[in-house]
This record gives sequence, C-alpha cells and structure tokens, in this order.
Amino acid sequence: MRLLEETQRDVLARLCRIEGQARGVQRMIKENRDCTDIVRQLAAMRAALGKVAAAVIAENLEECARRSAAEGFEEELQQAKQALVEFV
Repeated sequence: MRLLEETQRDVLARLCRIEGQARGVQRMIKENRDCTDIVRQLAAMRAALGKVAAAVIAENLEECARRSAAEGFEEELQQAKQALVEFV
C-alpha cells in the first residue's frame, strides 16, 4: 500500500521534526543538560512518532477496508489490524 500524497507530506514533515528533536537531544546530552529536560524531549519525540505511526496505520486500514469491501481483500485487512494491535 502506498500513502496518499497528502499523508506522505504530513508524515515526512513530522519525521523531519522528529529528526530535529533527536539532534537537539544529542546536543543536550553533550552539554550535560538536566535529565528532566532530556526526558521531556524524548517524551515529545515518542508522542510525535506515535502520531506518525497512527497516520500510516489509519490510512492503511482505510485502504484495506475499501479494498476488502470491493474486492474481498480479507487477508490484507487482517494484516492491517494486526499492525495496529502490535503498535498499540
């Protein structure tokens, strides 16, 4: 399954922000910043990554549901559901 262009742009933008946050955390560690501040940034990264995964999973489920209803792609729908379960 391929992501819709709009979703792809959104996911890539989110990943770029996460990448910037990761560089920021690296810098914070090198500067011996307070652990609480570092953990806050890590939590923000985790939340952002969760949103990326949710967007990808949601689109995959939508596509599989449409295809399953139209063409009988039950196996793909079950795989998409399993991906969601594994993520959660």
